[in-house]
Amino acid sequence: MNSEIEAKLLKEIDELKRKVDILEGRDENRIPTYWYSKIRDADLKKLFDIERNLDESIFDEWLNSTVETDGSAEIFLKCLLEDNRSLIEIYSEEDLKVNFIAPILNRVRFKSFEKNIRDFYELHMTYRTGRFILTGTVDYAVSEGLTDSRKPYFFIQEFKRSEEYGNPRPQLLAELISAVELNDWKFIKGAYITGGNWHFTILEKLDTDKYQYFISQNFDSSKLHDLKLIYRNLLFVKNEILTMAEA
Repeated sequence: MNSEIEAKLLKEIDELKRKVDILEGRDENRIPTYWYSKIRDADLKKLFDIERNLDESIFDEWLNSTVETDGSAEIFLKCLLEDNRSLIEIYSEEDLKVNFIAPILNRVRFKSFEKNIRDFYELHMTYRTGRFILTGTVDYAVSEGLTDSRKPYFFIQEFKRSEEYGNPRPQLLAELISAVELNDWKFIKGAYITGGNWHFTILEKLDTDKYQYFISQNFDSSKLHDLKLIYRNLLFVKNEILTMAEA
């Protein structure tokens, strides 16, 4: 091969590698970028001092609340489960969302024109510091703002169990950390879903770049008893958000 042509090809290859590094946050001259959909526990440990706290008493008020559901809600949940139970573990991520998760969230109805709050699907969010950037598309968030998200209150990381997907927990934690910092809060709530299983989560900021998180017991949405509890837990979050909005 002509040396001039070879040199040109090598230069083009180097340029392509540089562009790939930039896209994946590895360019030495740029702040590293971490995508919510790809972030892992090792990344969180590198960026933050973060540990799981095993004390589940922090969930007592939330998961043992006296929020009441009416008879029509129980009928709705029973019918929804009968129509989807055998398919929950088979559904693709989008099928699970449209057929099973979205109807539950719509029934809870986080939208409030009076309080200027609604839920957002596929919400883009970015938290930028001098050391790193956390960015990407959030599966689901309840936020202040009807046309644009201004202050996110609650997140759900939806997830279909499969080898092609990553762990949803660090993805949710990265979103919660971003929201805590953007809102200048100490606590925030969220949930992540693996197939039919729901885990509710609380993140607490302890100090600069230092956090602890709590994960609830598993709620199996394929069982009517657990599905009712999931619905009630979401209603508790809704009422809490509306109270926060008033304040």
